[in-house]
Amino acid sequence: STKKERKKESRMATPTTGGGGGGGEQQKQHTPQHKQTVLDLGKYIDKGVRVKLSGGREVEGILKGFDQLLNLVLDETKEYLRDVDDPLRITDETRKLGLIVTRGTSVMVVSPLDGLKEIENPFAAAEEY
Repeated sequence: STKKERKKESRMATPTTGGGGGGGEQQKQHTPQHKQTVLDLGKYIDKGVRVKLSGGREVEGILKGFDQLLNLVLDETKEYLRDVDDPLRITDETRKLGLIVTRGTSVMVVSPLDGLKEIENPFAAAEEY
């Protein structure tokens, strides 16, 4: 190969700065931004919450802290036990757990106790037919 071809090949292999093409605009799009959660749990600090966890467990306690990964700190926590005959059904029977930390990856639902009321299952009548 000639000197011109080798020189051309070496220029092609040399990394360039700026990302080619659009340069500055592309890099601005990829700058890390602070993630903002849709749910603001801050207003439920020191208030009662009910938490459904993966695997079917349900706990109720006073929210003491949380982070962006949805790790929760609950105090005066009680777990609602499941029915022995039907593990998918939660009973009114509870056991005290005290102060707990739940890992955010296992949290499925967080609901405040204020305004929480049980309603009739609207689909129960349809199942009887």
